[in-house]
Amino acid sequence: MISPLAHIHPDARLAPGVTVEPFTTIAADVEIGEGTWVGPNVSIMAGARIGAHCQIFPGAVVSAIPQDLKFAGEHTTAHVGDYTVLRECVTVNRGTVDRGRTVVGAHCLLQAYVHVAHDCVVGDHCVISNAVQLAGHVQVGDWAILGGMTAIHQFVSVGAHAFIGGGSLVRKDVPPFVKAAREPLTYAGVNSVGLRRRNFSEQQILEIQDLYRILFLGGLNTQEALDRIAAEIPASAEREVAVAFVRAASRGIIKGPGKKGLDEGAD
Repeated sequence: MISPLAHIHPDARLAPGVTVEPFTTIAADVEIGEGTWVGPNVSIMAGARIGAHCQIFPGAVVSAIPQDLKFAGEHTTAHVGDYTVLRECVTVNRGTVDRGRTVVGAHCLLQAYVHVAHDCVVGDHCVISNAVQLAGHVQVGDWAILGGMTAIHQFVSVGAHAFIGGGSLVRKDVPPFVKAAREPLTYAGVNSVGLRRRNFSEQQILEIQDLYRILFLGGLNTQEALDRIAAEIPASAEREVAVAFVRAASRGIIKGPGKKGLDEGAD
């Protein structure tokens, strides 16, 4: 159903079964997949690529131009995956020439007043709680959960299955599988509850805990910790994901409890 009170550019491409409620504006160069519901008072701007069976609530703005003074009008896009929900007043800006697009994955829930800035990449099955603010170029891994009113610095990466407590200021990368909280942001253990919900075995969780015990609690610098992990933790997909993340952490990773800080990436 498309309301006669909605304004839809004739060049917009809407699949069968899309619902558009009154007072919504959809620009040219927009694609919306089948079965998606677009609520009232939504603005979908040029470059939006929205998947199937999404829900977009009032006040949301998808694919507005970046809030970046370097943006020069280049053609870029903003992608929203299938079955993702954008609640009230969510804003997803399109990319810049740097990456060309902003991406929010499939089966995500972005709660009210979330902002996803230019060139961010959010994975699948993520929950981003009320008023979370992602600066430009942030990357968020699959199944991550970001607590309400969290602010994430530009170019920060958050690993898959990570959990960040509400009200956090995230200035450093947060490795996969961990919980992070406090100020300054600190390792607060492994996200074992979330991992069990996603059918990780107890053995997998124990090995992840052992890995991060070495990294955050072992009194070692990053390279020493990685060497010890390679020697003592059995090879597994989880170990490889965690080690690769830490080695790639150009901004450095969050600190462990009682530490002043950790190295800027691997030594």
